[in-house]
Amino acid sequence: MKVETLPLDGLLLLTPPRFEDERGFFSETYNAATLAEIGITAPFVQDNHSLSRHRGVVRGLHCQVPPCAQGKLVRCTRGAIWDVAVDVRMGSRSFGQWTAVTLSAENGSQFWIPPGFLHGFCTLGDNTEVEYKCTDLWDRACERSVRWNDESLGIDWPVSDCQAIVSPRDEQALPFSSVIDWFVLP
Repeated sequence: MKVETLPLDGLLLLTPPRFEDERGFFSETYNAATLAEIGITAPFVQDNHSLSRHRGVVRGLHCQVPPCAQGKLVRCTRGAIWDVAVDVRMGSRSFGQWTAVTLSAENGSQFWIPPGFLHGFCTLGDNTEVEYKCTDLWDRACERSVRWNDESLGIDWPVSDCQAIVSPRDEQALPFSSVIDWFVLP
């Protein structure tokens, strides 16, 4: 597996090898032992799958806080997404900074986002499917959201505010200034 460290501590871009022939390809997308070798040891307890029918769908920015904080291993199984993580670990040198990667069915890459980061994505085409593994179960009381286009974050989304297709819930998310003690580093 190809492992790339990203600018914010803890974020990884993983690209499993593909074995191709005239029939198509085979790829091992998850192996607990391989992930443990690179430090991802928390068990995955929930898988999520989303379909976004149109280009420009924005989902996020979401996270879960302790005691149900989630790490996520995200991949795009059809189409392509621009996937973003924002550091919300109070005390981190990169608090409030973001990193983005392009995940697609074609590149087969996966984005490891540990607890302590907001997560969101924008679809780059119609009928895009995303699957991700989570290290804890969804819990409504622990769920938090920040407005996807909060100016203080300066996220360079691939769609404008008027082009983005956003759920009413995400439109009403909190500003980034509300993130105070969701995750505190020792």
